[in-house]
Amino acid sequence: MKGNRIDLGLTGYNELFSSESSRNESKRPKIMDIPLTEIDGAPNHPFKVRIDEDMYKLVESIKENGVIEPAILRKKADGRYEIVAGHRRRKACELAEIDTLKSVILDIGYDEAVVMMVESNFQRTKLLPSELAFSYKMRMDALKRQGKRTDITSSPMETKLRSDEKLAEMSGNSRAQIQRYIRLTNLITALLDMVDEDKIGFRPAVELSYLSGAEQELLLDTIKCEEATPSLAQALKMKQFSKEGKLDADKILEIMCERKPNQAEKITFKAESLRKYIPRSIISPKETEEYILKALAHYRDFLKEGIQ
Repeated sequence: MKGNRIDLGLTGYNELFSSESSRNESKRPKIMDIPLTEIDGAPNHPFKVRIDEDMYKLVESIKENGVIEPAILRKKADGRYEIVAGHRRRKACELAEIDTLKSVILDIGYDEAVVMMVESNFQRTKLLPSELAFSYKMRMDALKRQGKRTDITSSPMETKLRSDEKLAEMSGNSRAQIQRYIRLTNLITALLDMVDEDKIGFRPAVELSYLSGAEQELLLDTIKCEEATPSLAQALKMKQFSKEGKLDADKILEIMCERKPNQAEKITFKAESLRKYIPRSIISPKETEEYILKALAHYRDFLKEGIQ
């Protein structure tokens, strides 16, 4: 030691920088093979894992090449792992009879995981309305909770505003459209499934989301009985009657039986009732309508001849 200076020497400097390098290295996310039995899915995960052609292609790819892009997991307080991104990869490994999932482990909280999970799934080519609805809701709920934290920002409203705009830019939907999607989370499961299946239009579904659960169940019964789904105008009427406390089973049936604009009268036949007169081996389903019209024309002429 000379005066007030400390002479570290070369060895001291090496130790100093070596320990700093080690600390930085320890903070870097590591890629590990985690047993599937130790991995849990994200709670209320809004994105459906479909067993379809794309899934089977992923299974074959994993069998041949392994998991190319590691899943992202976070470690929970109980020592188990939770998926942030990679639910399809985990399922594909399971189908491929592979016991582990190549993963990156991040030290992040639940709300950060939700935001990351939603943003990573926006890269998918096609998302169902229900997937968008719940993912938008989960992300906005997480950002609202983050907005209350002083370490995130001093202005919760500012964080929410920036998040809305970022979400709109990322998804290609306006802020108003995002709020409409979030409304769909108020639909009962059966009606929301019909939205996913394109049986109920998006805008009518948004208006139907304002009905109570009991009212939606009554509507579902009417849809099944009448074999018809509500138009936007009908959905708006139901919403208004619900708001006034006047929507019951009779009123729903009355509204559903109203003739829709530009709706032509339709007569339907059950296929099995026609087959004894029109065997499939003679007339194809595509030609059935023409066949019936010709038969009716002959029958009409027969009746005319009988009258004369």
